[in-house]
Amino acid sequence: MRTALAVGAALLGAALLVGPAAAQDVAAGRKVAVAICQTCHGVDGIAKQPQVPNLAGDDADYLTEQLRAFRSGARQNELMSAVIGMLDDKKIADVAAYYHAIEVKVVSMPGGG
Repeated sequence: MRTALAVGAALLGAALLVGPAAAQDVAAGRKVAVAICQTCHGVDGIAKQPQVPNLAGDDADYLTEQLRAFRSGARQNELMSAVIGMLDDKKIADVAAYYHAIEVKVVSMPGGG
């Protein structure tokens, strides 16, 4: 019984270490953004083309879910299909954490517009 509990505790500890929170590395995510994402989404998370979504400040869990959907084929986009194969689970978690960490500032226009 004691051995089974020790093994169970060790497995739980290992699972927690590889869970989403432990896997996220914002600095590594920035490197992924620079290498893969910046052409369309920008390093700053502001899209360079009008049909491409901005990612700055987006929820990391949402971004992770969407990237995994592209990778599995559940979500389709020609451009994303061309690059998603370069992202494993670690890179997905990291880039999602990076874009989430970007602070979005709203600037009001003079005259209230």
